[in-house]
Amino acid sequence: MSTLYGIKACDTMKKARTWLDAHHIAFQFHDYKSQGISSEKLAEWIAQAGWERVINRAGMTFRKLPEADKQNLNEAKAIDLMLAQPSMIKRPVLEHEGTLTIGFSPERYAAVFPA
Repeated sequence: MSTLYGIKACDTMKKARTWLDAHHIAFQFHDYKSQGISSEKLAEWIAQAGWERVINRAGMTFRKLPEADKQNLNEAKAIDLMLAQPSMIKRPVLEHEGTLTIGFSPERYAAVFPA
């Protein structure tokens, strides 16, 4: 079964869930804002996609950080920030049969779940 990670109230998450439901694809939802995310899971995603792809620099949580926290951002610092504030992780994150898809677009999901 696929697992969709994100934040329940996020508009992009709603689009991803709607797409999955419309295509009758079963999935588990993990709200990392309320349930958190383990350092092991975050390390797994970073190993597959790179920390720069996993952290959401465009989100309000990141933009509200003090400048000192944004300066000299590296993998270790990014991991600490994302563990402390999971809403700083890009969304959605979709795990399906060993693949990892970060972000949503109908075309990307169609490639993961061919008809």
